[in-house]
Amino acid sequence: MNLVALPAFSDNYIWMLHDDHQAIVVDPGDAAPVAAALDARGLALAAILVTHHHPDHVGGLAALRPRLQGPVFGPAREAIPPPFEPLADGDSASALGLSFQVIDVPGHTAGHIAYFLPSAGDGQAPILFCGDTLFSGGCGRLFEGTPAQMHHSLGRLAALPGNTRVCCAHEYTESNLRFAGAVEPANAALAAYTAACRALRAQGLPTLPSTIAQERAINPFMRCEAPDVISAALDQGAADRSGPAVLGALREWKNHFR
Repeated sequence: MNLVALPAFSDNYIWMLHDDHQAIVVDPGDAAPVAAALDARGLALAAILVTHHHPDHVGGLAALRPRLQGPVFGPAREAIPPPFEPLADGDSASALGLSFQVIDVPGHTAGHIAYFLPSAGDGQAPILFCGDTLFSGGCGRLFEGTPAQMHHSLGRLAALPGNTRVCCAHEYTESNLRFAGAVEPANAALAAYTAACRALRAQGLPTLPSTIAQERAINPFMRCEAPDVISAALDQGAADRSGPAVLGALREWKNHFR
């Protein structure tokens, strides 16, 4: 399987997974880059995976439906443009002979889901399509959910295999890493990753996919039990040392960080 990040808008990625004949796309907020990629590669559109209801993730659905040869999968607890197959935690989505495990990850939105592919065949590493829940070095804003929900959601993703490729929906990595450096300035893994990501962006290349192991090492929102992260959150007004309190303080700090 071939994994491709299709740039959209100013900083979105629409992920495409294809076998040189058919393709799955994830969160097509804009139909144009998807249509162009399908046409350039001579691919049929076999399925669409949607993680949540925001327009920059579903805005291209209507224009893509005429060429879609399979289902649209989406979160059961969100208003995705119909028709679609509603999915919730523990369900699976099948396309191109692949079976994606559905994980409920509320926080950014109330019904957000993620899709985990344990095997893409040929010994390839697992893949996680996580929408706007987990970013490299960060997490999504809490538009509809709570810090406790996001903490639990990120904990579920952190438990996935370390080599899982993290395919999130935005190129926010550099700004996230600037914030992460303010939270944990002594984190050597974070410093090395920041340098590597800056080099990629200087060449016009995506920083993604990351990996779950990388995020465990550098992402403050996945490190709410680390002493330096707790200390930084307490300095920012965290009510206590619990994971949800730490994450909530970090998220509020990040909302205003420049």
